Amino acid sequence: MQTQLKTKLSIFMFLQYFIWSSWYMTLGAYLGTLNFSGEQIGLAYGAFAWGAILSPFIVGLIADRYFASEKIIALLGIAGGLVMLVIPRLHTFGTVYPALIIYCTLYAPTLALGNSVSMTHLADAKKDFPFVKIFSAVGWIAGGVVLSQLKGEQSPLQYYLAGGTSMAFGLFALSLPHTPPKKKGQNVPLGEVLGLDALALLKKPAFAIFILCMFLICIPLYFYFVNLGTYLTQLEWVDWAQKMTLAQISDIIFLILLPLMLKKLGYKKTIFLGILAWATRYFLLSASASSTGTVLIFGAILLHGICYDFLFIAGQLYVDGEANERIRGAAQGLIAIILWGFGSLVGTYLAGRVMDQHKLVEAKGAIAHDWAAIWATPAWIAVGVLVVFLIFFREPARSSSGEQ
Repeated sequence: MQTQLKTKLSIFMFLQYFIWSSWYMTLGAYLGTLNFSGEQIGLAYGAFAWGAILSPFIVGLIADRYFASEKIIALLGIAGGLVMLVIPRLHTFGTVYPALIIYCTLYAPTLALGNSVSMTHLADAKKDFPFVKIFSAVGWIAGGVVLSQLKGEQSPLQYYLAGGTSMAFGLFALSLPHTPPKKKGQNVPLGEVLGLDALALLKKPAFAIFILCMFLICIPLYFYFVNLGTYLTQLEWVDWAQKMTLAQISDIIFLILLPLMLKKLGYKKTIFLGILAWATRYFLLSASASSTGTVLIFGAILLHGICYDFLFIAGQLYVDGEANERIRGAAQGLIAIILWGFGSLVGTYLAGRVMDQHKLVEAKGAIAHDWAAIWATPAWIAVGVLVVFLIFFREPARSSSGEQ
């Protein structure tokens, strides 16, 4: 039953995350070849935040009211591919940054729309969607491996790879089941589009603390994405985009373990472990800067499953459990804007600024920054968030964690 549909959705997820992987982790290394400053690199990573912030407008005001989802995805994929093909021709911050914002604004809505198409057409979404979603991790791994094999970590080739794949992704989207707009002809309030109905949940102290901690942890989180590519480049690692895909293998393993952890530990202890993993990851990277470091760096990469799944996936499940049916979608939209929107803007900018502030007056070979100090900064921020969460967050009274 539905074998063909599941196959199509799996290919869709694979292509969607292949695109993302083929340029995002290596963006900083490439921009370094253009002599961008750390602050500029941080701002460039923040382009995805603008995509996340603007995405609800595209999904809520256009896709949900006027056009079938698969056609919107096709248009966004092809248009995004064209933008990607232009980026290698741009060489200044004033041209690259707007292009990245345009691209991310086109790409980000495909994430929500793809999930929506899957949930709409899968007969048993709770059972089948996780299987389909695993192929997003497989796509991310494939993107990093292919880029490394092409020696494209510091090359504009990554944008040709992402652009070509994006156009293929857009054309493939047309093969997905027809998904007409859900709210055609309806007058959808702007507050509903932006998820403002979910703000009522902030009246619950535990939920307010949770949202605060999720926002604060995003500040150190983006040091990993903004700075790791530059760090590994200065360490003269070979095929590092491929090696970083070990994070997604870890992601798959801990995603499978997550339901068991939530059942045994509940939300507070599970999310606590997720925040702790972020602090540990950065302390490992800081220590690696003053030693040979290879084992420590691989350890930091392999912590990704705990960092991401125990914190953000568990967090999304917590939000789902706290919200009622009427505001559940709004609540998920709200947390997405906080995490991937405003949290990303602050985190990416700070990561770039800290990198600039710790640039060495005189480079030590290929090493141009004080990486021990750079990595220690997000480590201690994560520790601070951990303390706030541990003291103030309260486990939900009902045992929804074990029933998700």
